Amino acid sequence: MNVPMFVIGLTGGIGSGKSTVSDMLRAKGAAILYADQIGHEVYRPGTPAWEQVVAAFGRQVVAAEGQIDRRKLGQIVFGDPQARQRLNAITHPPMRQMMADRLEELRQQGAQVVVLEAALLIEAGWADLTDEVWVTVVSPQVAAQRSMERSGLSRDQAEARIASQLSNDERVQRAQAVIDTDCSLEEVARRVDELWDGLVARLTAKATQK
Repeated sequence: MNVPMFVIGLTGGIGSGKSTVSDMLRAKGAAILYADQIGHEVYRPGTPAWEQVVAAFGRQVVAAEGQIDRRKLGQIVFGDPQARQRLNAITHPPMRQMMADRLEELRQQGAQVVVLEAALLIEAGWADLTDEVWVTVVSPQVAAQRSMERSGLSRDQAEARIASQLSNDERVQRAQAVIDTDCSLEEVARRVDELWDGLVARLTAKATQK
């Protein structure tokens, strides 16, 4: 069957389990496109975005080897909404273009299902690059604890990042599927199985109707 490529936009706050769900979907055959990795490419030394970030935030955000020190940059922007808006205005347009280009490459390669994992999918206005939005949710308390354990953030840093993002309710309102990860991995896997099987059934039905 000739099935057009379907793009799942996978989003959720820090510590909500996006990467775990992405890994499960990859195991089912989905191609994964990580917005965070594209963000690293946008920050490469010598790129227009790198030049603009340094001009906006100073040499203090440049590491010894010339890369943008994302931890230092994060300390600046997560506590300052205006600084965060300035950074987003620099990085989001080139990131969107790169994501659109990568999606087209995957389409040309014959990919059937692609997951675009992006924490800021909704806030950045990238949802229109996808066919459907899936969101991972967890309580702010669990999200903060996971962030502290995995990223070495202090509680204040973790809570500041959570506060800077959309709430679970705001994301859920924009999503077609919700995956609650405040449970065992087995329960998360069952939910992912359910959603995947439903998606495959819909795509198969659509293909047979043509």
